[in-house]
Amino acid sequence: MTDLTIKLTRIASRAVRKAQEENRKNGVPNVYVINGKNVWQLPDGSLTDKSPF
Repeated sequence: MTDLTIKLTRIASRAVRKAQEENRKNGVPNVYVINGKNVWQLPDGSLTDKSPF
């Protein structure tokens, strides 16, 4: 990887972690795709494959 790629990856990773934390604080689930399936991480940290909406 080039230095620029490494720097951009670090910036993006920080932004994602910050957004995830803000979602938890505000009671908004984080959504991930695991093995091709949508998975929601609820603010309490539990995972579900059922949409909370």
